[in-house]
Amino acid sequence: MRNIPSLLRFLGAAAVGTLLLAGCKQKSIQAEKTADGLTKIKVGYIGLTCEAPLYIAHEKGFFKEQGLEVEMVKCEWGQFKDLVGLGTIHVVHQPIMAFLKPIEEGLDVKLTAGIHRGCLRIQAPLGGNLKTVQDLKGKRIGVPGMGTPPFIFANRVLGDNGIDPRNDIQWKVFPSSELGLALEKGEVDAIANSEPIGLLLLADKKVQNISDQTLDEPYASEYCCGVIVNGKYADVNPDATAAVTKAIMKGAKWVETNPRAAAILSVEKKYILSNPELNAEALGRLRYIPSIAGGKDAIRGAAEGMIRAGILKPNMDIDQSIQKIYREYPGVNDEWLKGQEIEHVAMGQIQNNQWELIQQELATIGRPTEIKTCCSASGKAAVAAVSTP
Repeated sequence: MRNIPSLLRFLGAAAVGTLLLAGCKQKSIQAEKTADGLTKIKVGYIGLTCEAPLYIAHEKGFFKEQGLEVEMVKCEWGQFKDLVGLGTIHVVHQPIMAFLKPIEEGLDVKLTAGIHRGCLRIQAPLGGNLKTVQDLKGKRIGVPGMGTPPFIFANRVLGDNGIDPRNDIQWKVFPSSELGLALEKGEVDAIANSEPIGLLLLADKKVQNISDQTLDEPYASEYCCGVIVNGKYADVNPDATAAVTKAIMKGAKWVETNPRAAAILSVEKKYILSNPELNAEALGRLRYIPSIAGGKDAIRGAAEGMIRAGILKPNMDIDQSIQKIYREYPGVNDEWLKGQEIEHVAMGQIQNNQWELIQQELATIGRPTEIKTCCSASGKAAVAAVSTP
């Protein structure tokens, strides 16, 4: 099997690039105020299904409730670490595990809350011989890029099951849009992907899940994505950092209460490119129960798994890393969130016939022409181009 010793160099080089840029282009980190006293802050987003709490916080006024004037800055996946590292954008909502290696190499960002659980999968052909993780040993696995969240998740699952992901697996890189085709053509034996690509393949009855981050422990109890803030901004502007964390947490609670309404809003307001009902099903599979304690625990869980997979250094001091990475603020806690009342939107929840709605949607308006995912092989967000009927 092909060995991938360059993974650590790949992930480390990305962080080093950020650090070099930061040395000469660090943006001003002192928060500015508007004429009416709101604190200006830049929130970065890609246009992903799972970023719904950002869209809701913006559209429902949760940022303003916290005294913030937010500029929503659309970015590509490959830019995020650089932009948040430089302070060009101040806050993002991103996979925790994707930031741990760059942080180990010196990227200065802080995590302030866990936002949602689960959005990654390992899948194999429906009805095929691959049914368990153990069946993957010695096989070819397609991923959207080395160092992407699906790749890291697959490495963790393999390592946790006694399979050496560096020597027992042949990794093959394809754009997210082509992973299903590569599987169908037999170019790979299994694939690792993120929502809503995995959901589309399930809807087409082409795959079965080998490992599902939403359902399989210990991953199902772990926060996948969290609030990540430029480190210097967090240190200099603790009030603004606390406020933006609160607003995003409340946005997440709104999404958990009204996933279908949040999904439809995300499409109608053009934050994402997808079909409303398909987006609703993908969003409804995630658990938006934001947590301060859960965000901290997610660092430990992800770090332990990444050490076993050989991605993080074996001598990493996890307790010291958590102390360095995690920031907590007075009044920003799980008790505060419990006290936030959220409206219950009529028909805003996942419907009993949601799969029927998806099939009707696909039959009438066709498959979505573009779907961005939280992964990329070349530094740009993957775009899934699929034909319409």
